Amino acid sequence: MTMTPLTGRHALVTGGGRGIGRAIAASLVKAGATVTVAGRSPASLEQAVAQGDAHAAAVADVTDPQAIQRAVRDAVQRHGPVDLMIANAGSAASAPFLKSGPDMFRQMLDVNLLGVTTMTQAVLGTMMERGFGRIVAVASTAGLKGYPYVSAYCAAKHAVIGFVRALALETAKTGVTVNAVCPGFTDTDLVAESLERIMAKTNRTRHEALAELVKHNPQGRLIDPAEIADAVLWLCGEGARSVTGQAIVVAGGEL
Repeated sequence: MTMTPLTGRHALVTGGGRGIGRAIAASLVKAGATVTVAGRSPASLEQAVAQGDAHAAAVADVTDPQAIQRAVRDAVQRHGPVDLMIANAGSAASAPFLKSGPDMFRQMLDVNLLGVTTMTQAVLGTMMERGFGRIVAVASTAGLKGYPYVSAYCAAKHAVIGFVRALALETAKTGVTVNAVCPGFTDTDLVAESLERIMAKTNRTRHEALAELVKHNPQGRLIDPAEIADAVLWLCGEGARSVTGQAIVVAGGEL
């Protein structure tokens, strides 16, 4: 018998067209939720719907508050109020700090922090009125520790963790929980692109480049997106109703 603990719940997943977001959307569908995926690429979103990993798509850039409002409004009109909001969309930029200008810091904050806070503001009021909601931000181990050459990204992800912890206290008695999941390096197309850049810049083999990425993971491997999706799925369920304000690390023991 297929378990569908989230039947009747409407989930909205940003960055849901590929990678971690796609895995999360598919996991929520299997658990019975009605899933709307949001993102910038119509093609990847439509593919997710066509292949059964989501029920509806909303094209929106999380750095555009008006686009977010439209996406949420359209999602609610189609499938009802949002019960589960997974703020997965994000971006990473790499450069030495002395070459990381204000524009890079603004870009990282716009995508990784304000993308989360703006999405949350769009759905939180209704969640509180209905007495139920799950907000999960996909952050990073970079929200809990430092890495060289990604100071802007680390700053933004640390801010996400601070936001989660503060909002969790503010909503503790409302039936809404607010948590973060913090993956290490994950086996996605974005990491594949990073491997290609490392290989091109350093003349390393793919094996050597991969070893550089996973050296902080005691298990010595990339994380499977499905592992992150499982953590999100648990946070969305009734069994996690007392779990709020947490940053759950999925990184093979790195933290």
